[in-house]
Amino acid sequence: MIEKEHPKISLNRQCELLSIHRSGLYYQPRRSTKLNRELMRLMDEQYLLKPYYGVYRMWEWLVKDKGYKVNIKRVRRLCRLMGLEAIGPKPNTSKPAPGHKVYPYLLRGLTIQRCNQVWATDITYVPMAQGFMYLMAVIDLKSRYVLNWSVSNTMDATWCAEVFREAVSMHGAPEILNTDQGSQFTSEVFTTAVIKEAKVKLSMDGRGRAIDNVFIERLWRSVKYEYIYYRPPVDGIELYQGLKNWFNDYNTTRRHKSLNGEVPATVYYSQKVQAPEAA
Repeated sequence: MIEKEHPKISLNRQCELLSIHRSGLYYQPRRSTKLNRELMRLMDEQYLLKPYYGVYRMWEWLVKDKGYKVNIKRVRRLCRLMGLEAIGPKPNTSKPAPGHKVYPYLLRGLTIQRCNQVWATDITYVPMAQGFMYLMAVIDLKSRYVLNWSVSNTMDATWCAEVFREAVSMHGAPEILNTDQGSQFTSEVFTTAVIKEAKVKLSMDGRGRAIDNVFIERLWRSVKYEYIYYRPPVDGIELYQGLKNWFNDYNTTRRHKSLNGEVPATVYYSQKVQAPEAA
């Protein structure tokens, strides 16, 4: 579908016309063994249920409860590859690593009253029938509306910044963006896009706080149990189309009790229009 050497239409424009994110052009299937894929799938499910499991407890669960004969080094490597890190206190958490700026957590005691007041973003591992990819989403906390999302075969800071910029270009900038302290979100590439370009206050979860980004964690649980685990996609193209359908359904037809039975899109666009008048 994409002609990389097209004399008149750029790659960006071709992606826009086909509703394909540019990161999908560079998708290469991950070469991983069948055993590693099985382990990562199980670890991903267990982490959703028990995010306080560290490497040792995850290894112990795989060996003693699931019967896999694997060593702890393999589990540690797979956790790093998947971006899994147990919640809970860690040594010297108040001491930042060199070059790592820790931004304050701005949501403590804050009442979220309107759309585009606070957004949240995160990245999650996505297993497929063969290989895996990563999914990033940006969500409005007041309406639960998914503002933008993207899949990639790497957890790259430039990719994260691009997804955020797209959300801002489509919906305007929020007052606050909440993230975790992952290296992608603390990188200069990402913070420049957020703070300097969009003039947004950056809020970061404190280490060991399980509920700071609870809304987007619930989103991951829903998309994985309702789509990814239920019908594992074969490749990146099928994954993209499946996620596109799922997020469209989530935004436009899924009713939330917390929204008094309304759907996210209805709440987001009605309040977004009313916000300037109320101000």
